Amino acid sequence: MFDKFTVFLDEKLSTPMAKLSEQKHLRAVRDGIVATLPIIIVASMFLVIAFLPNSLPESWGFTQFLADNQFKILLPYRMSMYIMTLYAVFGIGYSLAKSYELDGLSGGILAELAYLLTIIPAIIPGASEGVMELATGNAELTTFIEAVPTGFVIPMANLGSGGMFIGILSAFIAVEIYRFTERSGFKISMPEQVPASIARSFEAMTPTAIVILLFATVTMWLEVDVHSIINSIVAPLVSASDTLPSILLITFLNSFFWFFGIHGASIVGSIARPLWLVLLEQNSSAYAIGEAIPNMAPEPFYQWYMYIGGSGATIGLALALFFAKSQYAKTLGKTAFVPALFNINEPLIFGTPIVLNPTLLIPFLLAPMINAVVAWFATSLGLVNRMVALAPWTLPGPIGAFLATGNDWRGALLNIFLIILATLIYYPFVMMYDRQLLAEEHEELHEN
Repeated sequence: MFDKFTVFLDEKLSTPMAKLSEQKHLRAVRDGIVATLPIIIVASMFLVIAFLPNSLPESWGFTQFLADNQFKILLPYRMSMYIMTLYAVFGIGYSLAKSYELDGLSGGILAELAYLLTIIPAIIPGASEGVMELATGNAELTTFIEAVPTGFVIPMANLGSGGMFIGILSAFIAVEIYRFTERSGFKISMPEQVPASIARSFEAMTPTAIVILLFATVTMWLEVDVHSIINSIVAPLVSASDTLPSILLITFLNSFFWFFGIHGASIVGSIARPLWLVLLEQNSSAYAIGEAIPNMAPEPFYQWYMYIGGSGATIGLALALFFAKSQYAKTLGKTAFVPALFNINEPLIFGTPIVLNPTLLIPFLLAPMINAVVAWFATSLGLVNRMVALAPWTLPGPIGAFLATGNDWRGALLNIFLIILATLIYYPFVMMYDRQLLAEEHEELHEN
């Protein structure tokens, strides 16, 4: 019965979803956004450092130094994570072009070009003679006028999470145009004697011209505000991803795919990560200017509350294995605990194994989902801060939760509580599995 059920789920759900995750455009989005994660993680640390004074005694000189230089400390954050879509679009264009066996560099540049053509710079005129006359003799007003930039100004918000989805679409369109010109031969071809790098530049001229004309016509000459249109379409989707049912569904699917040996985080992340990044960027931007944090569940919420030790909250499994009596389970627990401490759980997934193991399926599904419910209500009630930073995922859970919540020690305590809770959920099932292993070991011993 169980075998038939497993085969049914594998054929009807997990296999199609696995194929979907390898679809070229989805994979390009995943690769492009994953490529930005080092930027986001390091930039988040500047945000954490800038707001350390909130967690340190005011009398310390170090606290005063950080408070006085907060603006400068935040500048690297503003020029990295704050404009993360700018980096992600290049990665998406590069990855999609490579998947079509085109030149990745040209694909990335075309994607970036198309995206930037959707952003209309504003023109700020200089102060008129009348204004300057008013400022005469008023030092404060003169200083303000001199500080106001003039000329073309790019709206920064569209380079961050606000432009994520139009950035993805722009990259798709640009690379598809590039692909069309390559496949159809509608391009400038150079003789074989011309160096490859120069030949690529000439070949890219045709798609470049099409991209500029197409995007400039729509956004600049017809003045269609594509950012507002796309954002209004995806806004309900972003809001839906920040609800408890959505969190539980994502968490369930992540564990479910792992049960079949399919990388659940990869499949789910391909679809959900653009939404998570929008939620995180909105939170970090609000945190940086001292406003209320709007969103509950960006990606760090999953990392530090549900996926502690890896998908399935397997830090609980690693700890429960310490109570096992069979030689195999005890050895596995000792071997897998240190990797699990740093959120690497492949030794447990394939060593226990979790894959196609009905005994451990229930806690593997339940532990992260119960953790999700507890974390959701703890955060909703204000018992812990909301997530504002992306800490390195290989940090031990309490440290990662502390940093991701903007130096909130209560986040670390919640993480420890959830580790204990996951261990209690795994414990009876691990003991049941341990008895099976013990019986097999005794049987082998008698046979020998």
